[in-house]
Formats: sequence, structure tokens, C-alpha cells
Amino acid sequence: MKIFIQILMLTMLSCLACNKKVKKEYLRETLVRPVNYEANLRVCRDQENYTPDTAHLDHTPVKYVRVNFHIMCNSEKKGNFDEKKGREFVKLVYKTANEKLTNNKKMNLPPGNATPVLPIRYQYLLTGRPDDPNDDGIYFHNDDQLYALVGSGKHRNIFNKDVYEKYGIQKDTVLNIFVMTHHLDSLKSKTYVKDSKGIGYPNFVKVTHWYESDKGIQWRNGEPVSGRAKWTAVKLLNHEIGHSLGLRHTWRGNDGCADTPTHSNCWNQTKGKKPCDEWWSNNFMDYNSHSSAWSPCQIATIHRNFADKNKSTRKLLESNWCKLDEEKTIRIQKDFEWLGAKDLEGHLVIENRATLRLGCRLSLPKDAKIIIHPKGKLILRGATLENACGDSWKGIEIWSNKESKGIVEFYDNTQILNAENEVKFIDK
Repeated sequence: MKIFIQILMLTMLSCLACNKKVKKEYLRETLVRPVNYEANLRVCRDQENYTPDTAHLDHTPVKYVRVNFHIMCNSEKKGNFDEKKGREFVKLVYKTANEKLTNNKKMNLPPGNATPVLPIRYQYLLTGRPDDPNDDGIYFHNDDQLYALVGSGKHRNIFNKDVYEKYGIQKDTVLNIFVMTHHLDSLKSKTYVKDSKGIGYPNFVKVTHWYESDKGIQWRNGEPVSGRAKWTAVKLLNHEIGHSLGLRHTWRGNDGCADTPTHSNCWNQTKGKKPCDEWWSNNFMDYNSHSSAWSPCQIATIHRNFADKNKSTRKLLESNWCKLDEEKTIRIQKDFEWLGAKDLEGHLVIENRATLRLGCRLSLPKDAKIIIHPKGKLILRGATLENACGDSWKGIEIWSNKESKGIVEFYDNTQILNAENEVKFIDK
């Protein structure tokens, strides 16, 4: 009798295992449901939908902006850093700027605000030419005509693109940063203001006063200061790259972000002097002594531009979404709706009792797949699934057992591009 009961229990367990055995197959064809998704196009462009989710940061992979640096001197190699000091200073500024990007601060304005402090989710990547293993992405040029940045007067060249056109390297894929200096003739004048200036274009940045700041020269009065060189350079670098990534000054108003209020652009807090006793900014897109805060809207705007395939900004990014990294697999374990375009770096798995709704562009890396567990659901409302690098991805893998099967709902305007396992659409 005891042996019989044991055999019965083993049989029941075996049957239970059979019922739970998972079958895996790629989706081959599906019905398409008609619906009007004209509104989806607006949703996909809405910057708010690119705000990082602090509870699920893996849904916003860190993006890496490729940069290089050009130290400009005159023909006698004067006016700026020599190669040894230049490399040291650039690497220090580069490291510190990335540290700023990983340590966002609370906004000062408006006073008493409840603006969330969100992770910024992008970094700089110093990039040399890939065909030269000795290229560290830091270059030195000697040019009497182009070494100086002149912000005003007869010889003003701050908006001039000549230095980029002549010395730019990997122009389409790397943000070129030109570290310029004050004209040596101008420095001879006692009335010349040795100010910190810069400008950010979509493909290049020009900055000045790094060399003078490193020497300890206070630009406001020419008196020596100490310990401020890298901070001055970092603030200016992050600010000008902010312009390159699509942001505007905040104090003038109408910068496209409601969480960056118009203000008087006070350099810092001045107690007892209105409005600078209360209304002083620490936002990195203002002119201030702190430059340490990125607002949620600013972060979202940058990530929207990163995701836009028509923006030149996107071409500056390291394409980590091209190659499959299984450790970057995203697992959907509850209901989500992704309202912005995304470039994933691993597989996408929709687990049991979870639903994912997509209405915008979603890129999967080469050989990646979307896996839907037996009780999972994927709803595609006008979405485009693709590999954004011109390669192929595997397709949509449906898991099933005797009890249930993963579900995919397709609606009009949904596209599945360059999948190895194609899906045939059938009109209802």
C-alpha cells in the first residue's frame, strides 16, 4: 500500500510537471485591430515621456556622448597649455564633469520648490580615432588665426565655425570641444576683461579661460585665486554641452521647461540684496557659481533628443544598443506603458501577470528577442519594433503551457522591421 501511494504521488507530480512544461515558439502571424493612433505621434514627441523612472532606471539605459578635446595655441605654442599639462588638465575636467553628471543636486528655484532630483543618465566618453590605438582624443594645434576666442569687438569670432571646419575630427560622430584662450594682444590691455566664454553648437563646443583659470587668474579683477580652475572649466563645459544637446538658458523664460522658472540670473546668493537673497539659481544652464542641478524636464528633453533618429545629437552617442548584452535584459514584472521611444541593450521579457503597452519606436539589439511568458501580454498600439543599427533581431517569442499562452495585441500602424522571424499581419 505504501509503495502504491508513493507511485501515485510520483505520477501526480509528473503530470503536474507536464502541465507546467513550457512551449516556446516565435509569433508568425497575427490579426491587426483597426484604431486611429494619430495622437500617438504627439505622445512620442512629448519630452515628459522621456523622464527617467527612478524605480526602474534600467528602462532608461545610460547614454554616452562621445567627445574629444582640441587645445589651441598660437604658432609659437604660446597662450595655452603645453601637451603634458594640457592632457592632465583635460582629463581632470573630463573626470570631474562626469562626476557632476552622476551627482545631481536639488534645484534652488523657485524658493521652496518640490522639484524631484532625478538621475541624469548620460555621461561623456573620451573618444579617439578607432583606427589609431595611440589616439587618446586629445589634440594640440598651433594657429595664429584660430587659437583665441574673441567675444566682442571688431575681431569677434565666438560664432565663427572656422576652427571646427579646419581641425574637427570625426565630425559626424564625436562632439569636438575646442579649448581656446584669450588673444595675447588683448591680455596686454589693462581694461580687457578676462572672462569665461563659450558656445555650444550641435557638433562642436568652443570654450575659453581654462588656461588662465588654471594659472589662478580671477577674471573679474585679474587678481589671483586658488583651487577654482577645474570647477570653472567643468561648469562651462557642462553648460555648453547642454546647448549642444538641445537646451536653452533658463533665466530668459520660454526654454521649453516649466520647472525652470524665469529669474534675474543672480551669480550667487547675496543676503539682504533682492532678488539675490532668495532668487538665485544653481541650474547648470544658468550663469551661476554652483551649476549643479539638472531639472526633470531638462533631463527628459536631452533623452528625447537622444532617442530621435532625425537629430544630429543621436549621432554623437556610443551605439550600445547595437550589440546584445544579456546582462542588460529588461524584465517587465507588472503593468507598464512606455510612451517614449527606447533603445534597449538586452532582451525584453514580459513575465506572468504583467502587461507592457508600446506606442512608439522600440529598438532591440542584434540577436535579441521579446519573450512573453504564458500569462504575459504585449500590446502594440502603433509601435515600431526594429533594430536601429541595420542588423536583425530575433522576433517575438511566445511561451505557453497547457493552462495559458502569452498574448500579443496588434493595432493599426504597428510595424515590425528587420526581425529574423517575421510576423504576417492579417486584417480582421
